[in-house]
Amino acid sequence: MAAALDGASREEAARISGMDRQTLRDRVHRFDAEGPGELKDIRSKGHPPRRTPAQLAAFAEIVETSPDRPKDGVVRWRRIDLKRVVDVRFGVVYRERTIGKLLKQISFSHISARPHHPVQKPEVIEAFRKLRSDPEGASRPHCQAQTGRGVVPR
Repeated sequence: MAAALDGASREEAARISGMDRQTLRDRVHRFDAEGPGELKDIRSKGHPPRRTPAQLAAFAEIVETSPDRPKDGVVRWRRIDLKRVVDVRFGVVYRERTIGKLLKQISFSHISARPHHPVQKPEVIEAFRKLRSDPEGASRPHCQAQTGRGVVPR
């Protein structure tokens, strides 16, 4: 097939097919060597992963366990904190965005529960909840005085 196309007809065939002459030439040679099944685009395999499956499992375990405040210096994991931990433990430097992609890859959501203060007292929390749900304590006199101010007659 390669011998059948001369320079002028290759130029015209490339223009008709929407590619440049060099790409058409490469495809003709690939067709001659390997047949029509090899004319599909060859996708790049990309970079090899920089972490092993064991490291990925260890990273998932780190994320699942809460950070140790004295050791890690944080109350909850953020991407920047996990970036530092991955650098120290595995020797791989990532950007914060890549840490987010890793978290998504191991099925973690970016939404997290709000952390509790280490010296927070449960009885104080319960007293605050009761105060907020008390119907008499919830009324606000300044709001009641302004109830009719939303609509102005013409």
